[in-house]
Amino acid sequence: MKRRSLRGRLIVGAILWTIGTALVVNHVSLVLIHTQLSMGVLHYSLMGLMALGVLGAALWQVNSGLSPLRQLRARLGEVRDGSQPRVTGRYPSEVEPLVEDLNALLQDREERVGRALAKAGDLAHGLKTPLAVLAQEAERAERAGQTAVAATLHEQVERMRRQIEYHLAHARAAASRATPQARCVVAESAEGLARTMKRLYVERDIEIVLAVPEPHRVQVQREDLDEMLGNLLDNACKWAKSRVSLESTESEGMVVVRVDDDGPGIEPALREAVLKRGVRADQAAAGSGFGLAIVRDLAELYGGTIELSASPDGGVRARLRLPAA
Repeated sequence: MKRRSLRGRLIVGAILWTIGTALVVNHVSLVLIHTQLSMGVLHYSLMGLMALGVLGAALWQVNSGLSPLRQLRARLGEVRDGSQPRVTGRYPSEVEPLVEDLNALLQDREERVGRALAKAGDLAHGLKTPLAVLAQEAERAERAGQTAVAATLHEQVERMRRQIEYHLAHARAAASRATPQARCVVAESAEGLARTMKRLYVERDIEIVLAVPEPHRVQVQREDLDEMLGNLLDNACKWAKSRVSLESTESEGMVVVRVDDDGPGIEPALREAVLKRGVRADQAAAGSGFGLAIVRDLAELYGGTIELSASPDGGVRARLRLPAA
């Protein structure tokens, strides 16, 4: 089927508009000149109706000529929000090359992100062996009674491991934004992580309570949601006395996940600081200080936010907002 030309539509619309305007002017002039000729009233009325009809047709034609641009804008919105990977639909011959260029640009962007992510994965894989060797050396030093050396090696190995995980998560999230259709169910991720945390903290007998409705979904890759919720739950369990809760609500296109603990809490002045890389609320606590920073960076990459406040249970409340799917 031959595509209709946008230029042709606009030209036809302009011609019809000009004819209609001329007819209206002519009609008004004739009415003013021949108002006394009652026999001509019917004729003039018909001319007036014809003029209005032509003007209406002109408006329709112009509106029809611009409709492909409105369609293109809507399709671009679908690509931006992730519901479509490419710009789709049929367009006039003048617009079709632009659509093809846009789709080619999206394809090129996906391929570039994929190559960059693959290189990041290769780098991380290449660092695993040296890190494993260092960890073995730390264990050997510990068995030899060199506890200070062993502790330093363990700490540095852990910091390097978390650095790698942090940057890999960042690269993966960036790729997810470039590749639409990221969707996952919050309840599935929360339930799996809660089981893992119960096993990790079995000696402390931490109670983990979930209240996540099944329909809640977010526009996030499952691996990245696991990373965010896993860090929040791990941080809450680390500080909790006996109880951690995770619940979600949905409002205004966002899913809000709240994680509460009944631990000692964080001073208000420190709540923003602990969301930065390498900062811990308590330097004596375990961890590298990257967990909450990873959550913040991933949330922002997906158009969400993370906030810390006082929990009604006495500890910290982490409030994670992510776009609903």
